[in-house]
Amino acid sequence: MSELILTSGNDSSASAVLIAAALYLKSRGEPLWPESSLTPERLARHYPQGGWRVAWRGDVAVACMCLLDTDPLFWPEDSAGEALYLHKLAVHPDARGQGLSALLLHEAAREAAQRGRPWLRLDTATARPKVRAIYEDFGFQSAGQRTVKGFGVTLYQFPI
Repeated sequence: MSELILTSGNDSSASAVLIAAALYLKSRGEPLWPESSLTPERLARHYPQGGWRVAWRGDVAVACMCLLDTDPLFWPEDSAGEALYLHKLAVHPDARGQGLSALLLHEAAREAAQRGRPWLRLDTATARPKVRAIYEDFGFQSAGQRTVKGFGVTLYQFPI
């Protein structure tokens, strides 16, 4: 297996990973994100290009995530600099089972520490126990639940 390289700022490659993951989950009867919301143009509306991290094996994008400095939609009470916020963590279906989610979570925690943030925070759908288990197994602690735009989400935080 070739070495894994992590790059930043590539929203078109992140889009390809996200769409592949969304289609895979949809085929299993576990839809997560509508593919139409994952095009580079749509992603650019909500996520800064510099926030994207894409994991590559050779010239193939195998996983991605986006790191944000603020997250007023899900964490409106947070003050500036309180946390680094993780969104859109995804692994390409062809790369499942290789520990890439944990690798990206370690990278996000490393970046949070590097930026002097005491927390790495994220949200995920409350009704997705498999995804929640990934975060809980990594060491994220539940910080509550809320409804955002009609969806029930669980908030998680990881101390840095």
